[in-house]
Amino acid sequence: MGTWGMLSKADLEEQVAAGVVDTVIVAFCDMQGRLTGKRISARLFVEDVAEHGAECCNYLLAVDVDMNTVDGYAISSWDTGYGDMVMTPDLSTLRTVPWLPGTALVMADLSWTDGKPVQQAPRSILNRQLDRLAEHGLVAYVATELEFMMFEDSFRTAWQAGYRGLTAATDYNIDYAMHASTRMEPVLRDIRLGMEGAGMYCEGVKGECNLGQQEIGFRYDHARVTCDNHTIYKNGAKEIADQHGKSLTFMAKYDEREGNSCHIHISLRGDDGSAVFADSAGESGMSAMFRSFVAGLLATLREMTLFYAPNINSYKRYVDGSFAPTAVAWGMDNRTCALRVVGSGHGMRVECRAPGGDVNQYLAVSALIAGGLHGIENRLDLPEAAVGNAYTGGAERLPTTLAEAVQLFDGSQIARDAFGDEVVDHYLNAARVELRAFNSAVTDWERVRGFERL
Repeated sequence: MGTWGMLSKADLEEQVAAGVVDTVIVAFCDMQGRLTGKRISARLFVEDVAEHGAECCNYLLAVDVDMNTVDGYAISSWDTGYGDMVMTPDLSTLRTVPWLPGTALVMADLSWTDGKPVQQAPRSILNRQLDRLAEHGLVAYVATELEFMMFEDSFRTAWQAGYRGLTAATDYNIDYAMHASTRMEPVLRDIRLGMEGAGMYCEGVKGECNLGQQEIGFRYDHARVTCDNHTIYKNGAKEIADQHGKSLTFMAKYDEREGNSCHIHISLRGDDGSAVFADSAGESGMSAMFRSFVAGLLATLREMTLFYAPNINSYKRYVDGSFAPTAVAWGMDNRTCALRVVGSGHGMRVECRAPGGDVNQYLAVSALIAGGLHGIENRLDLPEAAVGNAYTGGAERLPTTLAEAVQLFDGSQIARDAFGDEVVDHYLNAARVELRAFNSAVTDWERVRGFERL
């Protein structure tokens, strides 16, 4: 066995034979960023599924959050009969799941029954961008900083209450605080140790600004590894909280206080391991390639925002002076900007602060690579860094609604060239489904304002 918690196929066969593992979860990340798949007999997995894969319905990439089948998807509809996709296990992701007895898990790539990849699958989209980087002799390394809010109520109690009147796990701002965060430590510790046991490198945990808000950090890794781990962690954290009778949310904006962010750090290296983003002789230590990469991100930030902020609620996080970005600006270690450059040497990187906790990380990282490659391939010049408060600096703004982001993404030739029309149109449809659902819903806010007084 290599990294603690990771399994080779031979390791799994030994554990199955010994009765240690009886179940293997074969899973993928769906459009909404959820871990989706099926539990398979470990014996069947070893004898058949590991090599040949397992089938699942193609509607899993063509539903809304409620798992309703919706119109408008080219790959899946009543007219096409809702056929199958094949989940092909990526055995490099095989691992134990310490919080589920007798269970291992493997991430899968999705293909059609003829063997062609499902281009619209989030992991396929990322794979395509990683292949584009490889053509330039480049490799992406990524870390995602995912925040959540924890509540004393169980998930089922919270559901029954309509998510109203919940009791946060702390009573006040606990940014970097020890005492109140210690109250949450039984759950936080189980999450950290669970993820370590599932093959991840957990760096630690810190309190954040909102009530019951925490961020558990993981060490950077190859972009695909980080994105796979992110999916498993997000699902596992909910399962572990559930086992404690607690609940937690990653939604971008739960209330009117600080939202849940998912800052994404990205750096490129040469395929020989060289630090291509750093140049001690360059301005601010940035290489010419890095400057063009950041310039590409800046140039595409608005039109790619749909992949950074995919939901109605995502845009409520973009509030001036809230540590969530509103300005299309970059700066050196400046947290008021959407793009923050930090580090040196191999650690020289850019942090994109646009994504919230609800982001699909495969899509966001794909957008970062596509935008950065646009800058590199066109040798874009990087404008001057923002200095001081970017919220009031007069820079162009990020989209303020999902509808605006849809319009920008639809008109982005850069997105269509990078991802293909099939992918762009697929995710435009997903966003339009959400817009139609939201625009037809009557909210508590409307009732309070309008029931008697209008």
